[in-house]
Amino acid sequence: MEAYISTIQEELECEVINIGGVGIHESVIVTLFISILLLVLGLVLTSGFRVENPSRRQLAVESFVLWLQKFFEGPLSPKGKRYAPYMMTIACYVALANIFYVFGIKPPTKDLTVTAALAVMSIVLVQMAGIQTKGVKGWLHSFLEPMPAMLPMNILELFIKPVSLCMRLFGNVLGAFIIMCMIEGLVRIIVPVPFSLYFDFFDGLIQVYVFTLLTSMYIAEAVE
Repeated sequence: MEAYISTIQEELECEVINIGGVGIHESVIVTLFISILLLVLGLVLTSGFRVENPSRRQLAVESFVLWLQKFFEGPLSPKGKRYAPYMMTIACYVALANIFYVFGIKPPTKDLTVTAALAVMSIVLVQMAGIQTKGVKGWLHSFLEPMPAMLPMNILELFIKPVSLCMRLFGNVLGAFIIMCMIEGLVRIIVPVPFSLYFDFFDGLIQVYVFTLLTSMYIAEAVE
């Protein structure tokens, strides 16, 4: 048991790497790497696009982007579909972050500050969407709905939503790691491989779906 606790504590500790005398958290470096990777992939995959006689690569990329866009436009509702590109970007980042453990790199989503930052960004976007759609007066009035007595609960909800998003993503990623530690402690050969692939890929993508779906629903609620 002490060995498991020690391993979990090591995973929770975010290493600080000194670059030019400046300490940078490991999760920040991995996040920058993922951002650069997504940028490079976008430039490479979209190079040579043309209106007439598109290549198979162009058709495949456009089909994937359109599918992903429609996927998020559904829960976002017609008024919130302009926020689909943001949701698509967050989905790609979280998906890559969750599967990086396969390559021996600690996923940044294991850092509570990273999941907290993602949650705060999403909730700020939700409130800005409400203000842009309803105006400042309409947004403030929404705190009195469905009745003025709900004002304290509606204000409290501003803090509950980001905490919920943050802890759900962080807790699920950490929970998958704890289960893998227990499996590896019982059986070290062959058996952990399929479980590792499941938690790193399938379960990681499920967390992407849950995080982005909840954020999309919050945006749709704010703009309607």
